Amino acid sequence: MSAGFFSSYHLGWTSLDARTLLGDLAADGLRPAHPVTGRIELVRLGGLVGLGGLDPYSAGARSAVTREQLLSAAGLQRLQEVGFRLWAGRDLSLLVRVRQARTGVVAVEFSLGDLPAPEREHAVRAIRRTVGRASVLCIGFVVDRSGASAATDWDAVVIEGTAPLGAWPDALAVRDGTAARHPQLSAMEAVEISPWKVFGGALSGV
Repeated sequence: MSAGFFSSYHLGWTSLDARTLLGDLAADGLRPAHPVTGRIELVRLGGLVGLGGLDPYSAGARSAVTREQLLSAAGLQRLQEVGFRLWAGRDLSLLVRVRQARTGVVAVEFSLGDLPAPEREHAVRAIRRTVGRASVLCIGFVVDRSGASAATDWDAVVIEGTAPLGAWPDALAVRDGTAARHPQLSAMEAVEISPWKVFGGALSGV
């Protein structure tokens, strides 16, 4: 199963941001409540490090919560990390992890590997639209449908502009200053989509 992912990075993350994110995604058909049972679950991710481990089969213990409890947990007011599922259909879901990536920066990661191609593309477009609405406080994002670049330290790339790039994702968006600091990105052409510089040949599909 592919370990494809969409990961975005946000400043000043709060429960209100989590509420807005989930509300926008729900409007696009990605909801935390199972479409049949209505059950919402937090998922223990087992302290996974790196997006390569974020796949539909890495999830451990589950606990049922209310929507308000999910929003509180996803705001990371008391936690460093929280996992849950968004449902695209009765048997179709994607795993989501919200975590503290650096002091003041939260990463929101979506595993795409459990979705068939049409639903995966719908999810990518929905997440991209949601990120766009939060662009003032979103410092960057990474889209990799195949998961080929999962071993890259994307925290260090997007937040600090330091880690080297090996395999390339479909699209990478960072702020101007981050791109200027990065040894590889600073020498590459990018598309300007305010407030980011976006790199990647598959940009038109994001």
